[in-house]
Amino acid sequence: MKNHTTELGPKADKVTVRRHNLSLVLRTVHDAGEVTRAQIATRVGLTRAAVSSLVEQLLAHGFVTESGKTSSGQAGRPGTVLKVARTGPAGLGVEINVGHVVACVVDLAGTDRVRLEEHVDNRGVPPSQVLRRAARLAARALDSASAQGLEPVGAHVAVPGLVTGGSVRQAPNLGWRRVPVEGLLAQALSALRPGRPALPVSSDNEANAAALAELWYGAGTEGVRSFLYLTGEIGIGGALVLRGELLRGAHGFAGEIGHMVVDPDGPLCRCGARGCLEQYAGQAALLDASGVGTDAGVPGVAELRRRARRADPAALSAMERAGRQLGVAVSGAVNLFDPDAVMLGGVYRELIEWLAPAVDRELARRVVSGLWREDRSRLRAASALGDAARGAAGVVVREVLADPAACAERAASGPDPHEARA
Repeated sequence: MKNHTTELGPKADKVTVRRHNLSLVLRTVHDAGEVTRAQIATRVGLTRAAVSSLVEQLLAHGFVTESGKTSSGQAGRPGTVLKVARTGPAGLGVEINVGHVVACVVDLAGTDRVRLEEHVDNRGVPPSQVLRRAARLAARALDSASAQGLEPVGAHVAVPGLVTGGSVRQAPNLGWRRVPVEGLLAQALSALRPGRPALPVSSDNEANAAALAELWYGAGTEGVRSFLYLTGEIGIGGALVLRGELLRGAHGFAGEIGHMVVDPDGPLCRCGARGCLEQYAGQAALLDASGVGTDAGVPGVAELRRRARRADPAALSAMERAGRQLGVAVSGAVNLFDPDAVMLGGVYRELIEWLAPAVDRELARRVVSGLWREDRSRLRAASALGDAARGAAGVVVREVLADPAACAERAASGPDPHEARA
């Protein structure tokens, strides 16, 4: 008879338990904002003595700070207030998109401390050149962070395409195929920062990073833990969060809603298929249909918004058509995965006033549960805090929170020459 039980790992030793508890205490301080040792002990179920020992270790390595006194409402002396540190370990996020590059540094509290952005057309530019451009921006962000006492412990890069194993398998709107994005960015950063420790670099799809930012800093903080996130740029990215976890799929490629076919006989898409959603509701399609101009970019979106406010017929018609096709595609995803909400990010966030009515109508018509007819508030604008660069930086921060001991050990031992992939 086949055994279907999960194979058990080795028994946890004292060191493993302490590492786990160190993370548990740090995450409790992070989630609470301000908390005393006694309150931590009550929340996590450890003794006060154990919590105090762990807190001292976190203080020594610069993960938390203490200040002031607060009363717990119980007998005894007031407790010292603990907070995550505003200096020390941090995360660097880099977003590379068709029309811009962003570098962002986030501290352990999740605060956006440095943000640099360049609007530039990356289409048709060799990937190595684009990544050098991103590295220059990232190096400037690192210098600004250092001046504030922050030391990012890793970089996470978000790209609009299929990302796996440190490489971009395909990014149709950038024209990239088989690009070792982590290695190239790490090399470019190291060249710009001679004599400094090499940062470990990781990577993901930009819609995934934006959805994680929404979960950690936006709607997720309000209790929305299951949602479909759509980011509208030159292309359309999608990501699905279910019960607080990002759905990645078997190979990490889940969420490519922009290449969902809405008309098999439609126009040719950059991915090679016909009739993809991007060809009807992407930024270029919107600007072209409204008469603004396909390649007008960010200024074109602002012009489209101005025309829509003036009730320009072409602008309103373009929004209606795009909203209808978005609604058709999204309703299929809602029927399949049953999220609580749909978040519209990127340029859709700026245009939601005109897109939402048509999207809502299609959702009300097509979602079989009927929930979307009863509650139109399920379609929402993404939070201003929910962008890909911030989410990418947040990935690094979450790794620190998950294992602060590993972060402290790396800092103590110096740079690992194998951390940045060649």
